[in-house]
Amino acid sequence: MHPPKTQVFDPSARLQIDTKGVERPAHELRVHDWGLYLSRPVVARPNAWWIETWVLPELGVCLSDWYWRPGHERDQDLYVDVAEIVRDGPLLRMTDLYLDLVVRRGRETELLDVDEYVAAVAQGLLEPRLAELALERSHAVLDGLAAHGHDHEAWLASRGIELGPRAEPVPPADLRG
Repeated sequence: MHPPKTQVFDPSARLQIDTKGVERPAHELRVHDWGLYLSRPVVARPNAWWIETWVLPELGVCLSDWYWRPGHERDQDLYVDVAEIVRDGPLLRMTDLYLDLVVRRGRETELLDVDEYVAAVAQGLLEPRLAELALERSHAVLDGLAAHGHDHEAWLASRGIELGPRAEPVPPADLRG
């Protein structure tokens, strides 16, 4: 079992920095009152070519919309990471709390990775405060999405959050027609 994964979002440098310190430049990164929006190409992942991410510190979630390569499509409209997100000056530091959700808009929301969460708690990789936070947040997200017909935009609007315009993804050369 791995320790919690972390990410840092640096708006001034337009970077997303992962647990290993790998810097991923953003095609677009915008700061909002509710958090930040990032759009960037996906590298070193053969099944996806682009990702859009919305980091929402007050809700403790990171929403992602993946653009899949042909033949790798998934039955999901949105992937939700449950996280602790802390503002550190202009930076947002995110610690993944193992629990994830997949939203199938208008149909259902599925909770994932409960096995990883249980193993992390059992092995002491997730302190009790964060373990409790993960459960509270995952249930709040599930409840909110279910109450709004599994529509993330309707749920967020009920909380006063409008995600705003999306960037235009730039397909890699092998996908341009």
